[in-house]
Amino acid sequence: MPHVIAPPPQPSVAVADTDDRFPVRRIFCVGRNYAAHTREMGRDPDREPPFFFTKPADAVVDDAQTVAYPPLTRDLHHEAELVVAIGRGGRDIAQAEALEHVWGYGAGNDLTRRDLQGEAKKMGRPWDWGKGFDRSAVVGPLRPAADLGHPARGRITATVNGTLRQEGDLADQIWSVPEIIAFLSQSMALQPGDLVMTGTPAGVGALVPGDQCVVEIEGVGKVRTTIGPRD
Repeated sequence: MPHVIAPPPQPSVAVADTDDRFPVRRIFCVGRNYAAHTREMGRDPDREPPFFFTKPADAVVDDAQTVAYPPLTRDLHHEAELVVAIGRGGRDIAQAEALEHVWGYGAGNDLTRRDLQGEAKKMGRPWDWGKGFDRSAVVGPLRPAADLGHPARGRITATVNGTLRQEGDLADQIWSVPEIIAFLSQSMALQPGDLVMTGTPAGVGALVPGDQCVVEIEGVGKVRTTIGPRD
């Protein structure tokens, strides 16, 4: 049937070592999934149920891109994260079967307008303004789980201009990937094309125009981003 306006293009991210693209449907993000980061955000890292926020699918940014410093903020932060790409949908997925729904993995950077997020927290409001802005979901080339396996441990880092800022291990996650998938699927049906950004280790910090931020995950890959002038 005809559309009254032109349909938007399909957001997608790269697949490593190919010209293929992975279409993106939704982006779910896990909050406070590393104990040390939870503490640096001023919270108790007790193993309470995971919580989620979202980013628009068209917020995705490929590797080696320049992202303009976004409006309305003076405190843009990097957050290194493991990204999970869902290849098979489902609702109420059993934890023991959760990894069967994963297509692959990549390195990601959850760019955050920290000052806007902080204001929202104080006022008891959603985090959307601080998290879900244009070009805020940096995702490196995905690697298929069929080739990579399912990484449950491995060093995760973020460097800025060659200086180490964040360092942790996937094994330090409070909630594992199977647990995250099982819990999320209790709330809504996961669908092929969904991405899950699984939280960040301690050491998040500010980025300024001219910075180059590199997120790298052992055995998974890396993603590089340059911060451009203010938008």
